[in-house]
Amino acid sequence: MADYTTENIRNITLIGHGGEGKTTLTEAMLYAAGMVDRQGKVEDGAATTDYDPEEIKRHISISAAVAPVEWKKTKINVIDVPGYFDFIGEMMGPLRVVETAGIVVGAVSGLTVGAEKAWSYAKKNDVCRMFIVNRMDTENANYMKVVEQLRGKFGSSVVPMLLPMGQGASFKGVVNVLENKAYEGAGKGLKEVPVPGDMASAIETAMEEITEAAAGADDELMMKYLEGEELTHDEILSGFRAGMANGTIVPVVAVSATTGIGVAKMLDVMSVYLHSPAHAKAAGENPKTGDKAERACANSEPFSALVFKTVADPFVGKLSLFRVMSGSITPATALYNANADKAEKAGGLFIMRGKKQTSVNVLNAGDIGALSKLQFTNTGDTLCDASAPIKFPAIDFPIPCISKAISAAKQGEEDKVFSGLSRLQEEDPSIKVEKNTETTETLVSGQGELHLDVIRNKLATKFGAQANLNDPKIPYRETIRKKVACQGRHKKQSGGHGQFGDVWIEFSPIGDTNIDFEFEDAVVGGAVPRNFIPAVEKGLRENIRKGVLAGYPMVGLHAKLYDGSYHPVDSSEMAFKTAARIAYKKGCMDASPVLLEPIMHVEVFVPDEYMGDIMGDMNKRRGRIMGMDQVDGQQRVTAEAPMGEMFKYATDLRSMTQARGSFTMTFERYEEMPADAAKKIIESAQKDEEEEE
Repeated sequence: MADYTTENIRNITLIGHGGEGKTTLTEAMLYAAGMVDRQGKVEDGAATTDYDPEEIKRHISISAAVAPVEWKKTKINVIDVPGYFDFIGEMMGPLRVVETAGIVVGAVSGLTVGAEKAWSYAKKNDVCRMFIVNRMDTENANYMKVVEQLRGKFGSSVVPMLLPMGQGASFKGVVNVLENKAYEGAGKGLKEVPVPGDMASAIETAMEEITEAAAGADDELMMKYLEGEELTHDEILSGFRAGMANGTIVPVVAVSATTGIGVAKMLDVMSVYLHSPAHAKAAGENPKTGDKAERACANSEPFSALVFKTVADPFVGKLSLFRVMSGSITPATALYNANADKAEKAGGLFIMRGKKQTSVNVLNAGDIGALSKLQFTNTGDTLCDASAPIKFPAIDFPIPCISKAISAAKQGEEDKVFSGLSRLQEEDPSIKVEKNTETTETLVSGQGELHLDVIRNKLATKFGAQANLNDPKIPYRETIRKKVACQGRHKKQSGGHGQFGDVWIEFSPIGDTNIDFEFEDAVVGGAVPRNFIPAVEKGLRENIRKGVLAGYPMVGLHAKLYDGSYHPVDSSEMAFKTAARIAYKKGCMDASPVLLEPIMHVEVFVPDEYMGDIMGDMNKRRGRIMGMDQVDGQQRVTAEAPMGEMFKYATDLRSMTQARGSFTMTFERYEEMPADAAKKIIESAQKDEEEEE
């Protein structure tokens, strides 16, 4: 592949709803440009950007993949991104390194939730947008209906640029509105044909919309347009490019990725009208001083790059995919990781096309490539010139919303599973792995049940580690509700020295479950010798780890040692520890013990129309609505709900809101559990204890 200057590079990510044909479209672009000999199919497991065994098995994209396309002296770096919401984390890195988001919508399905979310994320990242109406060859395809949906949702910035000639089975070509030229066929059969007469009205309307949008992108053109003067073709083109660059023009093109019709003309639009990185500037900070810093996307600037994706392969090793933000890079370039404050040495410099690596000698500013075997570098890190350090903002990945307990399926394979998880976290930072010290479980968290299932399968296929996923244990607590006093007496005689310890302890609730335990020494007159009192406290502290109802830790407990007795020969620390344990078990059982459950603070973000369903569902989960307010055009519902009722909320919320809803959840406090719910937990715990015995 030739070296491309910054002006001749275009970076675009294909995003949108799952199943709209983004991967097939990427393959069609590669085929149209002669980058592959035949167009691979997703169903056959032959698509360039769906190469992972899980992707081949499931026929869906799971990871973002790069596929550069050379087209008419322009290099178009295409990043194919999964559309399923469980893999939304894969969209975050690509949106940081491209100038344009190609939002793919179906000619039949039209505007979808995935398209809405794609638009929102692209806008948030200040990325230019274009709509690609795919599957124009399918039955019931309706291009203008889709365009009207898009304009109705996103406004008059949406303008049709490639109009279809025919629809469904009769889709045979496209008309470029700006050129007023028609093209039929695909591949070697592509040819220019006369513009169909019956399309004159549609072309005229589209041209008026483009002209108005182009005028709106430039103040001088707008004045001329409003005064009724006719804009020249060159002025329209100039305004169109400016509008594309600043996001005020969003062109719509019609294609069929399966037949290839319209793909070549779409590539023309991308190479001619998409914003190049040449005028981009990246803001960051100097990691040494904390001062603000900026880099222009030009070879004359010091080298800097942002790593937006990591590929962990047990055979090839680690590959770090990056965008050159400034300067240029060669295999000999000295690399400094501004995040880790370490010098790096790469194993090689490549461009990636799916899983295929091609060594290159140089990548210029704005280009996308890969480095192998970087030791300290992770996704979101900045690589730069050590003499001119800069650190770009980290990539903002979505917070995991569902957790499962993960364990090795075979004894002795724990290290294999957890080292594999660590490698998968490098690939996908939207995965979170943490050890719950209380339940001793390792929890893996992700974006949905499909996401977690893919993680488990990847552990098996990539790292040979079989793992089980189960619902996590809930860290319940126990406490008491009333004050009691009881005796704990331990006496044992078995020849020689015996064991004797006798204590009277008053147990009472503290009223604050954030305090585990308080011990009060109220012994007078030496009823319990001073040297044995620490043993009483120690015995209590050891035993509150296991409550009297279901074996969960006891909290909010005040214990006052006020009396007892001892034997001058048979008393010992162990005897008094045992006496304390007897008093604890007897006393707490008489002190109205109750089970406490963790209560979570939940914030749910949904469109207005789903409010009734959300509130009704929250009530079913024993949740309490604490408040509602507007945030970014959505309703934010603030609630409190028991952790035990929220395990599958991510899946249920997606179902209730057609995937438009999202939520965050944090621990709030412990609260007494209703008697009927507590009874089930206690019975289950007792049953487990009996089975263990």
